[in-house]
Amino acid sequence: MLVPERFGDFAEEEVFDGEKLRLDEILNKEILVTGYKIKESHQKKGTQYLTIHFMLEGKQHITFTGSVVLMDQLKKYESHLPFLTAIKKINRHYTFS
Repeated sequence: MLVPERFGDFAEEEVFDGEKLRLDEILNKEILVTGYKIKESHQKKGTQYLTIHFMLEGKQHITFTGSVVLMDQLKKYESHLPFLTAIKKINRHYTFS
C-alpha cells in the first residue's frame, strides 16, 4: 500500500500563524519582525500586498498592508531579519523606524 506524503514535508510555502492585528493597532509599538510575504492582490489588480509576521508582547501576530514603502524596506533589509522596529505613519505613508 502506498503511504501518502504529508503536505508539510514537500510544501515550500511558509505558513504564518498568529492573531491578526490591523496596522493602526500596532503603530508606534516596538515589534519583532520575524518574516514577511509579498503577493499579488486579488482585490486590486496590478498591485501587491504585504503580510508581516511579528511578535508583540511575546505573542505571534500578522498584519496586512499595501504599503510600498514597507515592502521596499523589507526587501532591502531582509538579511537583518528578525529585527526590532516600530511602524510609524508619516503623512500618508508607513515606515519602519
